[in-house]
Amino acid sequence: MERTPLHVVTGIARSARPAPHTAGSSRARPICCPSNTSTSSSRCPRRSARSPGTTSVIYGLLFDIAADTLRTIAEDPRHLGAQIGTTLVLHTWGSALTHHPHVHGIVAGGGLSADGERWIACRPGFFLPVRVLSRLFRCRFLEALQAVHHRGHLQFFGEYTGLADPTTFARWLAPLHACEWVVYAKRPFAGPKAVLEYLSRYTHRVAISNQRLVAYDERGVTFRWKNYRAKGRTRYKTMTLETGEFMRRFLLHVLPGGFHRIRHYGLLGNPVRRGRIQPIDATQ
Repeated sequence: MERTPLHVVTGIARSARPAPHTAGSSRARPICCPSNTSTSSSRCPRRSARSPGTTSVIYGLLFDIAADTLRTIAEDPRHLGAQIGTTLVLHTWGSALTHHPHVHGIVAGGGLSADGERWIACRPGFFLPVRVLSRLFRCRFLEALQAVHHRGHLQFFGEYTGLADPTTFARWLAPLHACEWVVYAKRPFAGPKAVLEYLSRYTHRVAISNQRLVAYDERGVTFRWKNYRAKGRTRYKTMTLETGEFMRRFLLHVLPGGFHRIRHYGLLGNPVRRGRIQPIDATQ
């Protein structure tokens, strides 16, 4: 499969800024979400999201709807017109241990035709239109969020208990239908191997490594973090958190029992993968 280019789809999140009209082009300027919006990409309150049942529901929606959005647009003859395969990896933390749930995706730069007889490659430097992806993802995610709320699968605590009321919840979601959501997609500059190495850092690691821990004393826990909004050496900083706050942030990233951080969809889905890979090889 070395000849099949890979694209990366990552960071599906909410942003108040409109996406540029050139989004999706290999020459388009990457869209970066401010840290305060990316930590609440699905507008889920911090406390309500930490019920194990609610966490599984929200993260599951993030996986399934991201994959379904890619599949739907890719199968549309106006875009790619092919069946694609996707591997998604969940990442929940920012450098300062903030709650920043998002999925990184690896997608082959093309897919099988509807009859499974030929490989359809995407255009050079362009996979799928990110504006179309973002609109469809926004619509389906908010619809699904409303549906799981209606079925009583979301739990709310403390100051957010009022969101259990359907009318209050619908009113709280309403502004998210109007603002722009951002999908970031590009072809990896260093090739598929570099992307796999990058994502492998998140598959079996916890939110912070021992190497980043600097001190533990009466002030709390001091650790190194990276401010991605700064440039050069100034982006590398240290932060001290009171011990209880450090543990609270750390535990935000402990997944519910049995939850799978890596999932495969479409041509790469476990039930059909072996039967699909052979036809792909034959078309190359």
